[in-house]
Amino acid sequence: MLKILALSALSSSLSPAANVPNEAHRRGVALYREQKYADAIAALQEAIKTEPPETTEHGESALLIGQSYFVLHDSPKAIPWLEQVTSVNEANYMLGYAYLQTGRQDRSVEAFARLFRLKPGSAAAHLLAGQMMLKEQYQFQALAEVSRALELDPNIPHGHFLLGEIALYRESLTDALAQLQKELKIDPNFSMAWYRLGDAYARQQNFDLAIPNLERAVWLNPDYSGPYILLGKCYFRQRKYSQAKKILRGALRVDPKNRQAIYLLGQTLVAAGRQVEGYAILKKLQPVTSEAESGGSNP
Repeated sequence: MLKILALSALSSSLSPAANVPNEAHRRGVALYREQKYADAIAALQEAIKTEPPETTEHGESALLIGQSYFVLHDSPKAIPWLEQVTSVNEANYMLGYAYLQTGRQDRSVEAFARLFRLKPGSAAAHLLAGQMMLKEQYQFQALAEVSRALELDPNIPHGHFLLGEIALYRESLTDALAQLQKELKIDPNFSMAWYRLGDAYARQQNFDLAIPNLERAVWLNPDYSGPYILLGKCYFRQRKYSQAKKILRGALRVDPKNRQAIYLLGQTLVAAGRQVEGYAILKKLQPVTSEAESGGSNP
């Protein structure tokens, strides 16, 4: 789901106020804050008729009208309003996705380039746009942009990694492995590439190759629980319960409330014959019930 920032953050990039907001503007802003977006649009469209274009109020009205349409999933109506305030980061963020939703991928790339101060048409701009598209599951569009970035710069960092990510989403494991290996030739210090490489091998049930790559990911970034958990799962599948237990405890040191790590550790202990400890850990995952539901004592 697309993230929408708070009103204070949205208006922070606008120019200083030139006049006192009119009543319709104040009403529109209040309605926006109450998430009454359709009513906010009506009030702000009334207000903007009398707001000079150079004022903060005009910019804020245009921004909030555009954002309200965007939140209401009406990108065609959001775009012309957001295009009035492209100096504001949040407007470019929304425009990037609004253009995508209306089939204007080239304009989407331009909006994301403005957002991150990149030269439109550059390899970096296409790569960044691809990453933003992938975040919201626009896989085909992301694939086109990342591929274009690599055409412009075959050694651009993270290009092959993103193609590997897309291949993993599609379960194209052979392609994912090839792309991730290319990425690691460019940047062997990239922990996420080692993690995804291990992930691809694990999905192939090739645990002997998955494990050393996941270990590399852990060594490069010991503060991220993902590789620990997958590594623990690989050891568990190999019935190497001692190693699984050790690495899963490491995952919980990094992320103490991770339910998957807790579950896997409990399962590992049970499988290793330590049922009492294992079931005690698994019990932590059970929902907390009220005293009435659990037969607790009366007051």
